[in-house]
Amino acid sequence: MRLTGVARESGGTGLSVSTTLTNPSTRPGLRLPGRVLLAAGRDDVPVRHIRLGLVATAEPDDPRSPRRLVQYHQVPIAGRFVVPAGRRRAVDFAVPLPWETPVTIVGGVPLMALRTGLRTEVSVDPDRDQGAMVPVFVHPLPSQQHVLAALDTLGFTLRQAGLVQGRLPGVEQTLPVHQRLGYWVAPLYAGPMTELEVIFVANPAGLEVLLWVDRRLSLTGISHQSISRFRIWHTGSEQRDWVTTVDGWLRVTIDRHAAAAAHADWSAPITESAHVSRPPDQPIAPGYGLGGTAGGPGIGGGGAGGGDGS
Repeated sequence: MRLTGVARESGGTGLSVSTTLTNPSTRPGLRLPGRVLLAAGRDDVPVRHIRLGLVATAEPDDPRSPRRLVQYHQVPIAGRFVVPAGRRRAVDFAVPLPWETPVTIVGGVPLMALRTGLRTEVSVDPDRDQGAMVPVFVHPLPSQQHVLAALDTLGFTLRQAGLVQGRLPGVEQTLPVHQRLGYWVAPLYAGPMTELEVIFVANPAGLEVLLWVDRRLSLTGISHQSISRFRIWHTGSEQRDWVTTVDGWLRVTIDRHAAAAAHADWSAPITESAHVSRPPDQPIAPGYGLGGTAGGPGIGGGGAGGGDGS
């Protein structure tokens, strides 16, 4: 499937711009191929540069502020040149997507709140910008898909998805935004927690998964919130028992959430797994980070294998 965004000539430049994606379905870390086609009118059009940017609607850190369209990643693909009068100029590209690019397709279903577009910015003389927008469909990485499928198997229901501006504390990020997937908690885990938010932060080596418990309820003063972090490698993800892994993460998360509760009478730790008879993977000491070795640097101080709960 090919998709094309077209910007008709405007601003008196006589230049029209169209952007075509060879395949708008992609994954984080892959290259997005396509072509920008410029067509001049009766006059030569000097172009200063062409840039491509990923655009989506995001919420600010302050929940009282409205959502707005933000460009969270930009790549230059051409410098100065002239499109002669009556002629066309094509610029091919293969833009690498950041590993942290928000996922917009879950279970084959588009997440409407996370619609993402590729915006073409053509800067022409004198100071005018014009461009085209074309939708991009971002599917999960295999490791992300395994986590999402395990949550579904365990009975969690996706409630909402959103993109938030701002940095996560203690997490190494390359983008100024992060994605949150909100779930209604499965009956098996209900009681110790009510809501779960899942955040993915990926890099070329692996995936960091943040499980944020009862954030919305804490904003109303009904409950408290807690965050647990786990890390996995992309390599070997096909051989992992993901239901067992995610169930172990959830048990560690619930135990930590219960331990931090101001009122322990309503929140008790889960001592046994409903799916496995062995204890969860033990937390890994700081220093075992993604992309690092024992004692070496890594994302957020690290954790490998089953992941830590820091």
